[in-house]
Amino acid sequence: MKLYLALVEEFASIAPEDPVALTDTTWAEKKTRDTQLEQDRLEHELKSYKNNLIKESIRMGNEDLGHFYYDTGDYGSAGKAYMKMREHCTSNKHLADMTLRLVYTNITQKSWIGVQGNLAKLDAAQLKGDERAKLEPIVSACSGLSQMVNGDFRAAANFFLRTSPAYLTAEPAAGITWQKEAISPNDVATYGGLCAMASMDRTELQDRVLANNDFRNFLELEPHIRRAINLFCASKYSACLEVLEGYRADYFLDVHLSAVLTNMLGRIRSKSIVQYFIPFKCVTLDEMASKFPVAGHRIEDELEEMINDGTLDARIDLVDRLLISPPTNPRHTVHTEALAMAETYDHTLRLRLTRLNMLAAGWELKSDKGHGEKMSGGMGMSEGFGAGLRGIGQKIGFS
Repeated sequence: MKLYLALVEEFASIAPEDPVALTDTTWAEKKTRDTQLEQDRLEHELKSYKNNLIKESIRMGNEDLGHFYYDTGDYGSAGKAYMKMREHCTSNKHLADMTLRLVYTNITQKSWIGVQGNLAKLDAAQLKGDERAKLEPIVSACSGLSQMVNGDFRAAANFFLRTSPAYLTAEPAAGITWQKEAISPNDVATYGGLCAMASMDRTELQDRVLANNDFRNFLELEPHIRRAINLFCASKYSACLEVLEGYRADYFLDVHLSAVLTNMLGRIRSKSIVQYFIPFKCVTLDEMASKFPVAGHRIEDELEEMINDGTLDARIDLVDRLLISPPTNPRHTVHTEALAMAETYDHTLRLRLTRLNMLAAGWELKSDKGHGEKMSGGMGMSEGFGAGLRGIGQKIGFS
């Protein structure tokens, strides 16, 4: 009811003359009264269950009360009601269903720390066989969602890419149809594809995304994501960015993606610029502006920012309007690598020779058989240690 009143008020400020902008006070009062009566009934039932000390009835009473709070938009109270189910759960499945409900409530509240914590508990639940297989796609999809919103695009991509195609037709779990109420298969394809493009190079995209038979089932639901990845792998960066820009408005309408979309598309654009510039020694700024058009600021400003933060290894010549790759000395690089490799081999060889000389000198520690022998052996070692060490030094060649 609070959400309804808030939306009507917002709409009235936009179109005050529209009939929908008028609050239906009669319906609102009736709905509020019915809601209160239902809450009183559920609380009274739960109280009677607690008096009878029937664990299963108490668990179901808390669950019904949690469902009621969730349906009325009181997500905090819903989470508390679900948490009270824990001490009355009598099986691992009951614990898993309760944890799933908490995950769903936390997603609605956008409490991502709570989502990750409950998913970890769900992953550690002692479920076997079909019950565990049924939950794995849900855990993967929700884990990817929480990692994406927190900005860890690579971890999110890994979770989305290993989400089983069984998620497409998974049965409701804990009374929730996850594909419709939490994260749809289309969302898995969109989120997974964008996170992969923002965090992986072309080889990984080809091997782990396009060649992934399981994830291909999700990509078929969003052909434009697959087309964008194909264009990126084919080095057609401007066409790839054009496809993504065409869907920018739709992405901003996504309740989860909108919060990280600017950062995500910015990373994809930066990667495209870096990959495009790799084969060239210099490129004109006009050419870069035509390949990577951007509204609102100059391409020089973007390139300067990328150079300053270390994303792009290049220099800008404002006089001739060129983007120049810094000169490199391949001969010096090869010599440096060869010297480093020689030093590594030399160090390893010396260690092996030292080991062989120590074995030849008979200086190796062996485990003693008894405590008394350990004590006597310790006394003898203190006396002969210096002489033995000097003998080893002479054989190895040290003074």
